[in-house]
Amino acid sequence: MKYLYLLQQALIWIITVYWAYQIVVSFCSLIKLKDKKMLVNKNHKFMAIVPAHNEEAVIKNLVESLKAQNYPKELYDIYVIADNCTDKTAEIAKDAGAIVLKRFDEAHKTKGYALNWFLKQKIDEKADYDAFCVFDADNIVDKNFIKNMNKKLCQGEEIVQGYRDIKNPTDSWITAGYAIFYWMMNRFYHLARYNLGLSPLINGTGFMVKFDVVKPDGWKTITLTEDIEFSLINIARGRKLGWATDAIVYDEQPVHFMQSWSQRSRWTVGHLQCMKHYTKDLASGVIEHKTLMNFDGLLYMFGIPMMILTFALLGVNGLLYLGAEMTLAELMLNVGRYLGATFIMPIITATVIMALDKREIKPMIKGLLCYPLFLGSWILINVKCIIKPNTKWEKINHVRDINITEVIQ
Repeated sequence: MKYLYLLQQALIWIITVYWAYQIVVSFCSLIKLKDKKMLVNKNHKFMAIVPAHNEEAVIKNLVESLKAQNYPKELYDIYVIADNCTDKTAEIAKDAGAIVLKRFDEAHKTKGYALNWFLKQKIDEKADYDAFCVFDADNIVDKNFIKNMNKKLCQGEEIVQGYRDIKNPTDSWITAGYAIFYWMMNRFYHLARYNLGLSPLINGTGFMVKFDVVKPDGWKTITLTEDIEFSLINIARGRKLGWATDAIVYDEQPVHFMQSWSQRSRWTVGHLQCMKHYTKDLASGVIEHKTLMNFDGLLYMFGIPMMILTFALLGVNGLLYLGAEMTLAELMLNVGRYLGATFIMPIITATVIMALDKREIKPMIKGLLCYPLFLGSWILINVKCIIKPNTKWEKINHVRDINITEVIQ
């Protein structure tokens, strides 16, 4: 039992230090810093790139929101990659005003492959674009998105994540869970790290990349989470990513639980793939660049292992109780601490964030109360993916026909 006690203490210290660090960083989201200086003052030329697979129900609203950008129309082009489409996505996108390229490759279906296929063409053409923005087909985009990304480019930032909001947060407790998760991520991860001089991460959609960054190799990713992978590759190389609170994109989230389970399973498997392929590179980046930014990027990889260690701690506590080294009261106290930190505090924190962001809390009450279920299911997803990972890409159907005017009223 002596060794079990020592293991318990070691786990407590590891978990406490890790989460204390995350909490301290999160509080830096409350710091308001001066805006960065403009290094150049020009309107850059952009590509808006939309990989789309059978998205006829939503593609028109996205293209229309991009055409309505508050930015010189001659300085950006809208490209839709109709990726293995069997519906009318290409026709609808073209009629709405996009430049459409059709791609057929049944063996390589993910967004990363589509982006690489498209960008390699533009690199070979020596296209005269300064940067590109990537969107999912179900998105709708705030009219000042490109304008605000241009500002970031003028400030010298090369890879910038925009503010990912949700266009259907009140459809179900699942969509509410996603909304709360992203609102917390936007403030406590991206904004906090940006304020500290650390690196945010690309978050799937609504991001900008300077064209030179992907030259001459294109978009080289191999995992199911091409966004996180691209972020980690650049962080390992010492490149700091940026954050634009005022470049807003609205994203549709799954309404039903099984769709959500499938999507979040893919994210977890992608995270595990990134751990396998890039932990060594991130560790080498820490040694080479010797910055807190690189160390913070390495720590991101340990989110799932920390969950495993927390479960291990609960198991060790149970063994200590069975061995009469811990009272029932002490065991229940430890379990209560875990449940409180994992399921109760997020509700309180989410409510605070909504208040800070001046969001209406009343329509989200059901979502707030069900948020522990959303998080709890994610823990189960992580455990399931560790035991039996499924590396097959599965499409999430998008059907919410919402235009930009409906989300900014």
